[in-house]
Amino acid sequence: MTKILLIRHGDTDWNVEEIFRGRADIELNETGIKQAELLAKYLEDVSLEAVYTSPLKRALKTAEIIASSHNADVTSSQELIDFDYGEWQGLSNDTVKDKYKALYEKWMKKPHLVIMPKGESLDDVRKRGLRLIDRIIKNEGTVALVSHRVVGKVLICALLGLDNSHFWNIRLDTCGITTFAYEKGRFVLTSHNDTSFLRPLKKAVVSDF
Repeated sequence: MTKILLIRHGDTDWNVEEIFRGRADIELNETGIKQAELLAKYLEDVSLEAVYTSPLKRALKTAEIIASSHNADVTSSQELIDFDYGEWQGLSNDTVKDKYKALYEKWMKKPHLVIMPKGESLDDVRKRGLRLIDRIIKNEGTVALVSHRVVGKVLICALLGLDNSHFWNIRLDTCGITTFAYEKGRFVLTSHNDTSFLRPLKKAVVSDF
């Protein structure tokens, strides 16, 4: 059996401030590092065969903190890189709402139909993410995939057999863990968006951004 842990990276200033990140190489903030450390401790009894990560610093640092207590190799995978928001990258949510009114409304209501200006679509994310999943399930063991909100949501939809129109039906908080077991040719969701280990921070959960 293969077990896949889909993990979102820890907090950054941009997700707290609701700024579209995309391919901008934003680092974890102080809270994000603490979150990753608590996550690593939470997973210390899990036998990880491998840790794959988006090459962006916020995911890579999270992955390195997790792997440090498991003697697991960290493999950077372009297939896990964040969604390319194109022209939205670096803009605040309020700015995008004002400047791209029609597209923003479409993004909120029909995200599966949106192609970001000079960016990509959710279908692009799905195709590249599943390429990595297809390689991973050829081997048994537990594997962590450290990535981003959009990538995580899209992969959760895909593994559940849902299309990308269900994107907003899924919440994925910073450092949230979603676990799938792959057995007999089927993905089974065993837990979703687990952030129970973050309670020591006594920090309010930020919006789904």
